[in-house]
Amino acid sequence: MDMRRTLQSSAIAAPRFHYSPCVAIGSTYQVSGMIALDPASGQLVEGGPGAQTSRILANLQSALPDYGLTLGDLLIARIYTTRFDAFAEINAAWETLFSGGLIPPARTSVGVSALPLGASVEIEFSFVKSSQ
Repeated sequence: MDMRRTLQSSAIAAPRFHYSPCVAIGSTYQVSGMIALDPASGQLVEGGPGAQTSRILANLQSALPDYGLTLGDLLIARIYTTRFDAFAEINAAWETLFSGGLIPPARTSVGVSALPLGASVEIEFSFVKSSQ
């Protein structure tokens, strides 16, 4: 039976609340919802949904080596936003990452009334590590 492991990354801002940034059970990894925190200051970045999405995706990419994962292992992303009217900005940031032949993961997008720390975007990620 596989044991639950919690994983940390010094490349991203430390959690402000009591939760695990990444939990792995066997080859399945769940990355907690990420908001657009500047890794150096720990503060929410300015600039709206597009800028926040870009920061979240950059933070994810920075943390992946510490988690032992790659974007190729990404199964699904769940996007939560308080600004569905600006979803084109979110999608533009997303498209920047998943272009050039990288197969995008499955994706769910949900409009919500509020997110932590006043963020306009939060994204959670599920990975299945390949056996290669």
